[in-house]
Amino acid sequence: MYIDRLERYWIYAVAGTLGVFSAALLASVFIFGVTLPSPVGRVDPMQLDSTEFATPGLRSMGDNQYTLHVVAKMWQFDLGQAKGKPAEIHIPKGAEVTFVVTSKDVTHGFYIEHHDMNMMLLPGQIAREKATFKKPGTYHIICHEYCGSGHQNMIATIIVDA
Repeated sequence: MYIDRLERYWIYAVAGTLGVFSAALLASVFIFGVTLPSPVGRVDPMQLDSTEFATPGLRSMGDNQYTLHVVAKMWQFDLGQAKGKPAEIHIPKGAEVTFVVTSKDVTHGFYIEHHDMNMMLLPGQIAREKATFKKPGTYHIICHEYCGSGHQNMIATIIVDA
């Protein structure tokens, strides 16, 4: 079968490009350990009161390490704050915080500004990520997935003390 010279070059270029992309994908998975985000657990969103999310809030794990359990619900992040109080937590500078988060009702987002943390929260799934806060200041947790009419008010605050 006759293939024109220019067509042959295009075939080689496409095959080479596919080969490079395939090699990059395989290297990212098998050499660098890159994985797709997936839930670390499952929970019945209607029964959160009988799970670790019954008492959301910050727990000290020692050595400047903390675990923060958060329940996202229309239209707030429950960080364990008292009713009527703002959703905020205080942590010391240099703290490593493991965020354990779930949604009670609809899809929510969990984005910490000025940090490399971005999770999608689905009802019934538990998401877990770690972040280290090296600089003192105020960081906002923002819901970046539209969740209804009060979505724009869904914000919480992390205050890193010096």
